[in-house]
Amino acid sequence: MTHGIITAGLAGFGTGLSLIVAIGAQNAFVLRQGARRHSVLAVVAICALSDALLIALGVAGVGAFVTAWPPALTLVGLLGGGFLICYGVLAARRVLRPEPGAALTAGAAGTPAGSARRAVLTCLAMTWLNPHVYLDTVLLLGSLAADRGDLRWAFGIGAGLASLAWFGSLGYGARLLSGVLSRPSAWRVLDGFVAATMVTMGGLLLVRA
Repeated sequence: MTHGIITAGLAGFGTGLSLIVAIGAQNAFVLRQGARRHSVLAVVAICALSDALLIALGVAGVGAFVTAWPPALTLVGLLGGGFLICYGVLAARRVLRPEPGAALTAGAAGTPAGSARRAVLTCLAMTWLNPHVYLDTVLLLGSLAADRGDLRWAFGIGAGLASLAWFGSLGYGARLLSGVLSRPSAWRVLDGFVAATMVTMGGLLLVRA
């Protein structure tokens, strides 16, 4: 029985990791916050805990309800697409008009309260207004977990741990780029990557919605 639990957990970990590693809007945001060392713990916690909650809902069978009411995903897609495009435009603006002292903020020790609050709200919107999150966690991981029968919760826990490991590595590993990001030009490249990712993902969400 123990061997079966471990196997199901590892399967969930591998499956969950394969779904979230692909660079998307959420990952790009975590990468930028990690590189800036701004509200990293809060951002990582929001992403990991949100995934854990959605995976738990999927394992519990909530995916069937979401499938039965497609307009919910359509509404989320429209809101999320518009939000991502707006965020992408702001990132593109930073490329054209860099923030004063942007290179110096990479190693900043503190974060203003307003900036922290903005980062938290942005992360919440980017996480919960992305219909792909529901498709990957509630529907896909939920259905795969159901195939495990009595071991479905072990599979779900493994997937949740994969999310925690990935976002933690991405958020805190990004500070290793602090040397590179000491140059303002590097921040323009990073913001250009973020802008392209956000606008592309936002456009795809609007088209599919």
